[in-house]
Amino acid sequence: MGRSVLNVVLVHGGFVDGSGWQGVYDLLTADGFQVSVVQHATASLAGDVEATRWVLDAQDGPAVLVGHSYGGAVISEAGIHDNVAALVYVAAFVPDEGESVGTLTDNPPPGAPVPPILPPRDGLLLLDPERFAESFAGDLPAAQAAFMADAQLPWGVAALCGTVTKPAWRDRPSWYLVAADDRMIPPPVQRAMAERAGATTVETPGSHAIYVANPRAVADLIKQAADSRPAMR
Repeated sequence: MGRSVLNVVLVHGGFVDGSGWQGVYDLLTADGFQVSVVQHATASLAGDVEATRWVLDAQDGPAVLVGHSYGGAVISEAGIHDNVAALVYVAAFVPDEGESVGTLTDNPPPGAPVPPILPPRDGLLLLDPERFAESFAGDLPAAQAAFMADAQLPWGVAALCGTVTKPAWRDRPSWYLVAADDRMIPPPVQRAMAERAGATTVETPGSHAIYVANPRAVADLIKQAADSRPAMR
């Protein structure tokens, strides 16, 4: 039986750009999907949502909309687009109405690792490059993690504080991949957000950079969402 959803739109998170999706992109395109990667600035939630909607406007049919980390906030807001059939969250934030990444990270669980975010400079944030690997990319080769640390895309405080107005996961079916070894978003927080959203949830070992380190697990979950023949609710 052919798939009802053949388009996939990938949305990156903070501190990185869309190039990290290449492994997922390669697997999905080899399996017949039409894949688009949103290159948004991570400067403000509103701007990043508009960039995502611009890509969604160009889709020739229903799409699975995928977000990693802060990208989960983006897809939660942008996912009400008519071309979105399903949402996939990859070690991602899942804000409800009136929530932001900032509010979701206000009260971390006791003993949870604290991401090594440097003080803001001109309204932009970076991770401490010396601690990037241990916090974001602990299962990547050292040289690759070092490159990612030195190639960071500054994350805007305005993006961190941007609030979701109408969470798409209330109207669209959703899936969630929990990265069990994540030191940026604690796995218990990931599980709680996924449960609140009613997402179909899978869990696999991996760091916050699971979409880079284990693209197969991510691609498989996206295929599951596409193969479920999700319907608009």
